[in-house]
Amino acid sequence: MRWSRMMTLVDAHCEGEIGRVVTGGGPILPGATMLERMNFLNGPRGSEGDSLRRFLVFEPRGMAHQTVNLLQPPCDPAADAAFIVLQADRAHAMSGSNAICVTTVLLETGMVRMAEPETVVRLDTPAGLVVARAACRDGKCVRVALEMPASFAPALDQVVTVEGVGDVKFDLAFGGVFYALVDVAALGRRIEPEQLRALVGIGARVLPAAEAKLAPKHPTMPALSGISYVMFCGEDEQGWRTCTIVNPGRADRSPCGTGSSARLAATHARGLLKPGQRIVSRSIIGSRFDVSVARQTSLGDVEAIVPRIEGSGWIHGTAQLGVDPSDPFQLGFALPDIWGPGLPVADQAGR
Repeated sequence: MRWSRMMTLVDAHCEGEIGRVVTGGGPILPGATMLERMNFLNGPRGSEGDSLRRFLVFEPRGMAHQTVNLLQPPCDPAADAAFIVLQADRAHAMSGSNAICVTTVLLETGMVRMAEPETVVRLDTPAGLVVARAACRDGKCVRVALEMPASFAPALDQVVTVEGVGDVKFDLAFGGVFYALVDVAALGRRIEPEQLRALVGIGARVLPAAEAKLAPKHPTMPALSGISYVMFCGEDEQGWRTCTIVNPGRADRSPCGTGSSARLAATHARGLLKPGQRIVSRSIIGSRFDVSVARQTSLGDVEAIVPRIEGSGWIHGTAQLGVDPSDPFQLGFALPDIWGPGLPVADQAGR
């Protein structure tokens, strides 16, 4: 094989959401902080960082229903490891399901020494330090409890008019990235698989409308800005239901750690949730996180909470990715038949 680039990945999923982890061959990115490294990956089309993301995420080496996590040496001396979340639209600052995948892979491959019955893994991310407490037994990472980045809700009960949908009310909240949280029942919809195609289409239209109305910035890290996702929120007799629409047009299979954190922040801001109160949060496929407010905190003069997200991850494969220098699709490609309509045409071509 005449490969000009090769990387080794471990495939894992957290409660159904695939989070591949680059364990070998990945470059050390420039930047003094993880946020600077993330912004390097989000450089102009054709830049070194953009090309690396496309190589890992797009077809034919990648697939729509996945995220790729790029391991890095930590910038924070308190951290054991670091990672950045790569998706089709861009690199993102944080993901709870992917933090659980990364923790599981680090411990079960021996990249971080496992101690039973609990191992604490501190993860450096562009959104800040995340503390993962992994319950371990017989060499297996059984369950992971994440202490997420400080989360807050800067704007509740916002309304946007969305073409083909009408007026949509949403809460703006931060759970590691910014979310537009939408009550699914207010749209006459339910979080069920048979409703998913419609929810994806609605979410793809709500996101740009919400971004046009609000331009959020993190109070202490202003380079962390913009709304990343729309999450539809519901409830039933078992607790919360969630459905996060991942760009350019698919649903998170897990209950979504950053989205659940944002929802915790919005619910706490309304005075409807006390620290320590546990809630079951279930996804479109019925998989489960246990979520709660660990404690209250602040970001400058902004009141915030520290969410706790608990779930499990499983390793299900390994892969080596490479590219032949004669391959015409070295940057990959993405087509709207399976990737959804939200990706700009300029991003779909791989040549």
